[in-house]
Amino acid sequence: MSQTGRYALRILGFLADHPGEFVQGREIAARTSIPANYLSKILNQLRKSGFVDSQRGWGGGFLLPERAKRARIAEVLEAIDGPRDKGACVFELRRCDRSHPCPLHGHWQRVRERYESMLRSISLGDLRARPPK
Repeated sequence: MSQTGRYALRILGFLADHPGEFVQGREIAARTSIPANYLSKILNQLRKSGFVDSQRGWGGGFLLPERAKRARIAEVLEAIDGPRDKGACVFELRRCDRSHPCPLHGHWQRVRERYESMLRSISLGDLRARPPK
């Protein structure tokens, strides 16, 4: 997962903790420790992909819309980073597959399958740190 992908999930988790509220970018930056200029680029990507809504002016900011709460983490990462190389070698060897496995190929395959399953099973709504009121 890229740094941008991790930041995107941090932003979405923060917004999930503020359901129905528009939160200003500077508050998101301060509370998530994401540099403001980087945050702005990520929020723009998330907005274009439909994972956040934005509103300008007084009372504006960014909001996790109800429709996005059903989206899966895997969808967000794909929107941010593009398709993931699900067959990448843990040693980053160019030639690592069933016929030419690296020393950890079989073990890494099982870890990767669980990781991908987790990314496909957790929704943005599940990212809430605080229980609903």
